[in-house]
Amino acid sequence: MHSRVGRARGALLGLALGDALGMPTQSMSPSDIATHYGEITGLVDAVAAQPIAPGLPAGTITDDTEQALLLARLLIEGDGQVDASAYGRALLVWEAGMISRGSADLLGPSTKLALTRLAAGVPPAETGRDGVTNGAAMRVAPVGIATPPADLDRLADAVAETARVTHNTSLGLGAAVAVAAVVSAGIAGAGLAEALDLGEQGALLGARRGRLVAGAEIGPRIRWARQWVRGIPAAELGGAIGQVIGTSVAAQESVVAAFALAEALGERPLDALLLAANLGGDTDTIAAICGAMLGACHGSAALPTDLTTRVIRVNALALDPLVQGLLALRGPA
Repeated sequence: MHSRVGRARGALLGLALGDALGMPTQSMSPSDIATHYGEITGLVDAVAAQPIAPGLPAGTITDDTEQALLLARLLIEGDGQVDASAYGRALLVWEAGMISRGSADLLGPSTKLALTRLAAGVPPAETGRDGVTNGAAMRVAPVGIATPPADLDRLADAVAETARVTHNTSLGLGAAVAVAAVVSAGIAGAGLAEALDLGEQGALLGARRGRLVAGAEIGPRIRWARQWVRGIPAAELGGAIGQVIGTSVAAQESVVAAFALAEALGERPLDALLLAANLGGDTDTIAAICGAMLGACHGSAALPTDLTTRVIRVNALALDPLVQGLLALRGPA
């Protein structure tokens, strides 16, 4: 299904599938993944030694998808606008619910610090001044679905409005706009290469909207990584990405790693997501971001139905109303 609806659904479904594939290995090293799982080749239960989600059943999503769907609902309820304070309160309520269920899958470091500041009365424009992780990028897909790519500055502004409260830095916003631009371009019918090109441009615009912080810039890193992976044999790709790009929660590592996977394996979405799950580090977020981008570019029909059906069932996901609401915000094709 390559219709606009199919691509929008693919973005959310790809995000959820990548998230679920990476759930059992998140925060584990490649050697620990090999010890406990051998190799991830599908949806599997998390082992008891999983440091964040021990024992979670196969197909379970994490905070990546849950926060993205929360943002989608807030966008729809606010007719495209999200009040920063209300968004912060919603994230805190979400985390409290996770804690009550005994989950260790909570808010990331940048988001937690920002919301602590927000609760203390710090203005929303200042709360995210240290947000350099991938939290904004992992949950930004709904903004890309709701906002067309023709005016990239408008798209960057829309991302900044929702992300600034937690990730108001050149790295945090650069990464978030990059992902949103790929998703938005995919919904508009762009091919993968064109969409990834727009992601590079979006990263540059996003960086200008946040507080400049030290660190390798997202846009140039994406451009370099896309060129670099083209010369790497498939069997060496995972190790190369883990060792050279990195797979930590830092935006300039995990988000760039997702772009590298999309460049190298983007015509085979499941292969890209499985490799992400085996990388080690922030596997669920890398796979979720990669899944959102590839799902937007290829449509939901490019994702394996047996796996997506299981993810929907395990998590009781109702994606179609969100897809319809976000596309209504986007306007006519």
